[in-house]
Amino acid sequence: MDSHGNRIVVCDNGTGFVKCGFAGQNFPEHIFPSLVGRPTIRSSAKIGNVELKDVIVGEEASQLRYMLETRYPIHNGIVKHWDDMEILYDHIFGKEKLNIDPKNCKILLTEAPMNPLSNREKMVKLMFEKFGFKALYISIQAVLTLYAQGLQTGVVVDSGDGVTHICPVYQGFSMPHLTKRLDIAGRDVTRYLIKLLLLRGYTFNHSADFETARMLKEDNCYVGYALNN
Repeated sequence: MDSHGNRIVVCDNGTGFVKCGFAGQNFPEHIFPSLVGRPTIRSSAKIGNVELKDVIVGEEASQLRYMLETRYPIHNGIVKHWDDMEILYDHIFGKEKLNIDPKNCKILLTEAPMNPLSNREKMVKLMFEKFGFKALYISIQAVLTLYAQGLQTGVVVDSGDGVTHICPVYQGFSMPHLTKRLDIAGRDVTRYLIKLLLLRGYTFNHSADFETARMLKEDNCYVGYALNN
């Protein structure tokens, strides 16, 4: 909390995952897929332990993705589907996750380097006009990464699910004219793994299979220090 007793929410919206919690915590309170799904065919009100709603978000959407039309609001680090992004924020701030009253909170949001100004303006409008936060600060992920290590100057290579940035930071300020962006990241590695498995004769028919391949990648793949070994 700040000196006036307001809780400070920290929310890192990635292409593949959302990490959210409160300032002062060592780890995020929640980490879940930034996935929004809508049922393609509604044959029952409940599947297993999951209620089949008009819109399903996060872990539940990932669990039922084989029977949903799914969409990631963020592509390559940039918000593309604002209606789904609002649904994602409702899920984050609601009783399913942080369970807060935004009118009594301040919020710190992250953004990718070279985020269009129009996107930042939409985000500010959303946080103040829809949710009513008391204060908002938006920071580039690379700067916060250095802060977390007790540094203000350095070069950050940030490779997430949808985009990779190489971002120089000097005295706490990013340097946009020197920042490089690559639309190659974790999701592309997953697609390449699927391609290799297809060549071996394995079949991938559903979007749920993509999630299976991602888990295989995270559990079994690593970067070798020496390519010859």
